[in-house]
Amino acid sequence: MQFGIFTVGDVTTDPTTGRTPTEHERIQATVAIARKAEEVGLDVFATGQHHNPPFIPSAPTTTLAYIAAQTERIILSTSTTLITTTDPVRIAEDYATLQHLSNGRMDLMMGRGNTGPVYPWFGKDIRDGIALAIENYALLHRLWREDVVDWQGRYRTPLQGFTSTPRPLDGIAPFVWHGSIRSPEIAEQAAYYGDGFFSNHIFWPASHTKQMVALYRRRFEHYGHGSADQAIVGLGGQVFMRKNSQDAVREFRPYFDNAPVYGHGPSLEEFTSQTPLTVGSPQEVIEKTLGFREYAGDYQRQLWLLDHAGLPLKTVLEQLDILGEEVVPVLRKEFAALKPAHVPDAPTHASQLAATSPEKELVP
Repeated sequence: MQFGIFTVGDVTTDPTTGRTPTEHERIQATVAIARKAEEVGLDVFATGQHHNPPFIPSAPTTTLAYIAAQTERIILSTSTTLITTTDPVRIAEDYATLQHLSNGRMDLMMGRGNTGPVYPWFGKDIRDGIALAIENYALLHRLWREDVVDWQGRYRTPLQGFTSTPRPLDGIAPFVWHGSIRSPEIAEQAAYYGDGFFSNHIFWPASHTKQMVALYRRRFEHYGHGSADQAIVGLGGQVFMRKNSQDAVREFRPYFDNAPVYGHGPSLEEFTSQTPLTVGSPQEVIEKTLGFREYAGDYQRQLWLLDHAGLPLKTVLEQLDILGEEVVPVLRKEFAALKPAHVPDAPTHASQLAATSPEKELVP
């Protein structure tokens, strides 16, 4: 089981001090958070992709390549690669380059994003969102697996005899997760290709996540990739921890109440009872996270959102220490004991390379 964090890269005023970090500070903080995630023993760091204020991750491959140069072990991923408004040829080239630079320590998550105005900025129509996601990924899938591609579709110019460069490392395409909050078409797409399905999970009740994951598992089996319980599932979550639950609630409340996404809406208590958000002690995070298995089954990747709503970098790094020292070691042990032997781990470049050519070794 892989454990890690994801960021949406928001630039938000700290409601307790009134201070807003600069874009430069937020970008540098992202790097510091990724390095800390590796230091405390997490497996994955993922960043989103946004092209509008108040977000800073408009160039995720640049950021991840920079982080790759400063880390040794952690898997670098995206918590959204905008498959709808980013040209699939650019995705193929940019992420294959990242794959080489990181020596295979990467994967990516396809998504449509949640900012409607982005579509016309890139010459697209939001009403075509699902169709764009399906067509663009069909092309991307081929670009990484075929040396020469002839292609014609609805949403971009045709390709004739096109070769995407560089070719994937060791001839193995980066592993892809398809992320979705509410779209069954995306769960279907993930199942069709035998890719991973990441249920963002952070704003919706368990009943909704259960339905989406169950749909993906059924269709994964339908398409012949394995049994339903062997499908590759990831879940999102949000946490804020202190030794005592009361301290965690008291400290986090002003950030929750003023957060751009859910501030001034349901109370903190309502949100924690109805969604995966956990504000409390490390033990409460452990118990709630273990409970995800009850409705999602045995899954392969758990990512948490920590650095949002204006939380200062010092606080986020403290959260990472708690996660790495008190939470993840327990979850690793508990989930490992529960997982049946036939349920696979999340694919990595190393595992895919070993499966195709057992005698090969990773690039040093």
